[in-house]
Amino acid sequence: MKKTVDFWENLQGCSALAARLDLAIEANALLRGTANIEIPGVAEEVQQSSGVIIHIITVLDERGEEALHRPQGKYITLDIPPVENEETIADIASVAAKQLSSLLPVTGTFSRPILVVGLGNNNAIPDALGPRVIDLTYATRHIFQNGQKPAGLAPVCTIAPGVLGNSGIETAEIIMGICEHIHPAALIVVDSLAAASVTRVGTTIQISDTGIKPGSGIGNRRNGIDEDMAGCPVIAIGVPTVVDTASIISETVKSLDRYWEGKAQLFPTKIDEGACQFAEKQLLERFRGRLMVTPKDIDELIADDAEIIASAIAITIHPGADKNNYHDFIR
Repeated sequence: MKKTVDFWENLQGCSALAARLDLAIEANALLRGTANIEIPGVAEEVQQSSGVIIHIITVLDERGEEALHRPQGKYITLDIPPVENEETIADIASVAAKQLSSLLPVTGTFSRPILVVGLGNNNAIPDALGPRVIDLTYATRHIFQNGQKPAGLAPVCTIAPGVLGNSGIETAEIIMGICEHIHPAALIVVDSLAAASVTRVGTTIQISDTGIKPGSGIGNRRNGIDEDMAGCPVIAIGVPTVVDTASIISETVKSLDRYWEGKAQLFPTKIDEGACQFAEKQLLERFRGRLMVTPKDIDELIADDAEIIASAIAITIHPGADKNNYHDFIR
């Protein structure tokens, strides 16, 4: 009985932290790591294809929603290998397209356009993933409106609405107005995310069918973009481009356990969470407890990830696109 009580206490204690994580896989790992058992209402499946590890987390019911602080639906995480050449991009894009297709209600026969939305600020590289994907994505809706039916293409429209600080308009308000006018078959929304681990920056792609809350990873809660708002399915694609410095401190301090293991015990036998919190407070006090960092090669990571995502979207939407000719369907 005590084990069951401890499980629920641990689960509830970590659940609040899980709510602040952009990546469902990190939230799930946090909860499972503490409880060391399956999370009620959450199912997980792991696959592998072309060097990409695919984690599929499904929030099944209200119990899963309460634990992960995420609505019911699928959260697909792709752990991608380093991009070495165009062949690697093609392989990853093909895997991502297959997962994206599994979440769209219908592909290859769209009678209404797909709206691709690139969230973020093009003037800030870590936040520029969405606009860069839009730069690479062909808009084709106007061609179909002229009565033409080009072979191999589907109707697509794109927008990079910018950020609230520049426009004074909530992103959700802009998208709602567009959806009311063009009635898209589905939205594909691309945004930069924040990670809890430095190992996931630029190396992880999350695809979900539950929409998105812009800016949530850095504490800027905005109106959500989801099916209730848009009136059609909303698929969110994100890549972590920044990490909270507090997470780096915690990872670094805890890694000392591994360093000191088996050595002369001149160091505490176990570094607990209190030690991590003390280090965070000492180092981050001048930044009001929050500092986001990004790698120095973030421009290269953004360029590669933007091409992967734009290619995956093209392969998914356009019936004539595949991993061998995707370059013909992106800019």
